Amino acid sequence: MSDFPFDTVLFDLDGTLVDSARDLGPAVNAALAAIGRPPVAESEVRSMIGGGTDMMLTRALEATGGAVDEATYARLSQALLDHYWAHIADHTVPYPGCLAALDELAALGCKLAVVTNKAEKPARELLAALGMTDRFAFIYGGDTLGRENAKPLPAMLHAAVADCGGGRAAMVGDSTYDVRAGHAAGLPVVTCAFGYHDVPAAELGGDATIDGFDELVGVLRSLA
Repeated sequence: MSDFPFDTVLFDLDGTLVDSARDLGPAVNAALAAIGRPPVAESEVRSMIGGGTDMMLTRALEATGGAVDEATYARLSQALLDHYWAHIADHTVPYPGCLAALDELAALGCKLAVVTNKAEKPARELLAALGMTDRFAFIYGGDTLGRENAKPLPAMLHAAVADCGGGRAAMVGDSTYDVRAGHAAGLPVVTCAFGYHDVPAAELGGDATIDGFDELVGVLRSLA
């Protein structure tokens, strides 16, 4: 029997498991181009990710000239989604060492789940395109329980832990949404120094930080 201290490990998706800004950035810029706005650099897009597609688009609009009317916003949101769906895994890749760390946790007896503010359908589509779906017992998107229950609220974390059979769980993420949701759910949180941060990495407020996935199992052990 494994002496690993956690029965379940929950993961954010964008900026935690996968480097998806490579495809989200072009999708944002396709939407901005539809109204003649200048593109935003990928480095800027990385700081806009975390609250779901709507928040990412809102931040991009604010950075390039300000808000638009409701009808225009709906048109741009659809343009962003259409582009992203067509190119969801053109350039996105798991972070180095991610798959090996997931497999190591599974070998230690952990159940793994995704809890992301990305809508469930594109989250599943992306994980399938990357051949990662089978590594997770459950996949929760930001709309699975209704947008009103997305992170930083703890609802999807509670649901995922229950689905995985309960026991002791930990959260792994890259933003304040993940930290706040994890702590609200009563879980220790590991933050990723390499992710998409909405505040400086040192200010995320997690219980531990990893610079790469090769550190994850050891850091989780230390949180026991």
